[in-house]
Amino acid sequence: MSSESESPDLTRDRGLSQLIEGTSTGVFALCAAVTLVTTVAIFVTLLEPALEFFAEVSLTEFLTGTEWSPNPAGGELLFGVVPLVIGTLTVTITAAFIAIPIGTLTAVYLSEYATTRIRAVLKPMLEILAGIPTVVYGYFAFVYVTPALQATLLPNLGTFNALSASLMIGIMTIPMVSSISEDAMNAVPDRLRNAGYGLGATKYEVSTSIVIPASVSGIVSSYILAISRAIGETMIVVVAMGSQANMPQVRDAMFGIPYIHPGDVLLQDGATVTVAMVNIAVSDLTGGTIPYKGMFALGLALFLITLVLNVISDMIAKRYREVY
Repeated sequence: MSSESESPDLTRDRGLSQLIEGTSTGVFALCAAVTLVTTVAIFVTLLEPALEFFAEVSLTEFLTGTEWSPNPAGGELLFGVVPLVIGTLTVTITAAFIAIPIGTLTAVYLSEYATTRIRAVLKPMLEILAGIPTVVYGYFAFVYVTPALQATLLPNLGTFNALSASLMIGIMTIPMVSSISEDAMNAVPDRLRNAGYGLGATKYEVSTSIVIPASVSGIVSSYILAISRAIGETMIVVVAMGSQANMPQVRDAMFGIPYIHPGDVLLQDGATVTVAMVNIAVSDLTGGTIPYKGMFALGLALFLITLVLNVISDMIAKRYREVY
C-alpha cells in the first residue's frame, strides 16, 4: 500500500475560463458602447438642425425674447424662449419642493425606522407609484386636483394652471428620490450606526447626524435625477397646464429690481420647453421650415441642461462619496 497521499486536482481548464471572461468583457463593453453611441447620435441629430435654426434666428433673440409664436395665423414668427424657460423652471422648482423633502423623509423612514413587514408593503407601493403612466397623472390633476383647489383654497385658479401640474410632477418623482436615497442609506455600514448608539445617540440623531451625511452623495444624485425628470416631463404639463406660452407680468420691486410674482405663473396657464416641442411636432409645419428647426434648438437646449445637471451630480457624488 502506497504511503503517498493523493492530492486533489485544483487545476481548471484555463481555455474555457479565458473564453468566458473574454466574452463577458466584450458583452459589457458592447453595452457601454451602445449607450455612448446613442447619446452621441442624439446630440448630432439635434445639432445640425439647431445650427441651421440659429443661422436664421439670432441666438440673442432666442435667449432674450419674451414671445414664442412659431406658427402664428398670419402673424410674425417669434422665437423668444424666455416664457418657456420660466414655465419649465416654475414647474421644476415647485415639483422639487414636493418631491425632495417627502422623498428624503420616506427614505429615512424605510431605511431606519420601518420594520421588515412595513417595508415589504411600502416599497412595492412606491414602485407602483413610479410605474403609473404620466398621462394618468395629468388627467388626475385636470379632473380632480384643479377643481379641489378651486373649491377650497384658490377660487380664482384657472382651468389650466402650473400649480396642479407641479403638484402631480412632484408626486410622480417622489419614488425616484426615495428609492435611490434609501439605497444610499442602506449602503452605510451598520458599524457606524452601532458606534453612534454606543455613544448614547438616539435613532433620530443617528439618522440625521450619521446616516444622512454618510450617504449624502447618493441622496444628492437622486435630487438631480428627479429634477432632470421634472424638466423633461411633457404629458402632465400638456393636460393640466396648457400649451400656450404666456409671459407673466414683470413687476418692479421697492429698489427698482424687476421680478416675477410666483402667483402670476403658478395660477395661470402656460407652457414648458417640452410642450413647445410637442406643439411643433404635431402641427402642420413641414420639415425644413424655421419653426421645425426651432424644435431641434429647444431639444438641444434641454439636452445641454440635462447634461450639465448629470455632470454636477457626478461631481458631487465623487466629492462626497464615502468608501467603506
